[in-house]
Amino acid sequence: MTTATDILTAPSLPAAEAAGQAILDADGMIPAREILAIAWEGVVRNKIRSLLTMLGIIIGVAAVIIMIAISAGTEATIAEQIEGLGANLVFIQSSFMRGGPGGGNSVNLVYDDTAVVASVGGVVGTLVDQTTSLSVEAGSTTLTDIQIVGTTPDFPSVREVTIADGRFFNEKDLAQTAKVAVLGAGVAADLFGDADPISQQILIGTTKVTIIGVAAEKGAVGGVDFDAQIYVPITLVFDKFIPSQFARFVGNNVRMIYAQIDEDADMDTVIQQIEYKLAKSKGVTVEELPFTIQTQDDVIETRGAATEAFRNLLAWVAGVSLLVGGIGIMNIMLVSVTERTQEIGIRQSVGATSTDIRLQFLTEAVMLSLVGGLIGVIAGVGGAYIFGATSDMRTVIVPSSILLAFGSAAAVGVFFGFFPANKAAQLDPIEALRHE
Repeated sequence: MTTATDILTAPSLPAAEAAGQAILDADGMIPAREILAIAWEGVVRNKIRSLLTMLGIIIGVAAVIIMIAISAGTEATIAEQIEGLGANLVFIQSSFMRGGPGGGNSVNLVYDDTAVVASVGGVVGTLVDQTTSLSVEAGSTTLTDIQIVGTTPDFPSVREVTIADGRFFNEKDLAQTAKVAVLGAGVAADLFGDADPISQQILIGTTKVTIIGVAAEKGAVGGVDFDAQIYVPITLVFDKFIPSQFARFVGNNVRMIYAQIDEDADMDTVIQQIEYKLAKSKGVTVEELPFTIQTQDDVIETRGAATEAFRNLLAWVAGVSLLVGGIGIMNIMLVSVTERTQEIGIRQSVGATSTDIRLQFLTEAVMLSLVGGLIGVIAGVGGAYIFGATSDMRTVIVPSSILLAFGSAAAVGVFFGFFPANKAAQLDPIEALRHE
């Protein structure tokens, strides 16, 4: 009499041997550890095929992590740049500009508007800057393409810059268009080394100025290297470095006015007052005022929205990779069901139910996804780190993206593994045993 054990140990069925010897528990079900062992055997039985099957999942998971890291890095850089400008700031900017005498003071944002903004209650500091690049000479030392920042006396408090030696220029220097300058720490070291630069004269372009101060080392914040700049009164920049032939008619145009608001003041109320006073000075209504006034949070949100489309595109690319990986898993599992039809028949003949068969193949599909997902996580984290270290783009690894990617891999395994598993469970035991 031929028993189930004889069938299981038949030399012609080596692939089914381990599966058929699974021990049923008290409820007639195969224990979870046996299902996992059988599924793992199915995965490692064809290592190359399993690796190629997991490749889509690996690429998809890695892509999700890397893409989100790039997007998060971009947003972090934008936020850092805006916050690096100072604390509790409001940005006032022209919606459009008109040049020439016909443009009129009524539309352009000009330097004189700074006084209007400063007169608003709750405004504790105002800042305007105009930047140009020029060569700088001190004795026999010449530096090229140095950033010359024309600004106002509130610059140190608004931008949180400390003066290490000497002083910053004041309102009197500004009014008199004084030829004075404050050096960034890096520029001071390059021009004078260990010597004291205070009261020394340097040539900026063709204009000779006197050094009155040196800023403390601050480094790069928000993409701006404060140590590599020279600060001069903005009136000097208007007069000597970037003069405008229309300034006498319409004033000196500025791209933006920064207003620092008292922490105890109500931001919305202060903004309304700024709008009202600017509108009054221009002879227009608040609705007609061609300026935009934004807080730092507004600017961060606006620029962050610009990266949203990019982030969504990256998410779709990563999603397609996972989809392709899932289709690959389903395809291989269907092939596996066909190859192991006789094994399925043997398992059914020794008591395995349709649920056992379905669970075995579903577990194998999920295992392929999870192993691929784990490799993808390692590749994604490593790839994001390498990309950030070797490129100009910043990357920030988001922990939630790892969970999202790994969870998506598991979901793909369940979704695309169910059809092959269900097909295996529905095989007729007799036909399966006859399968060659």
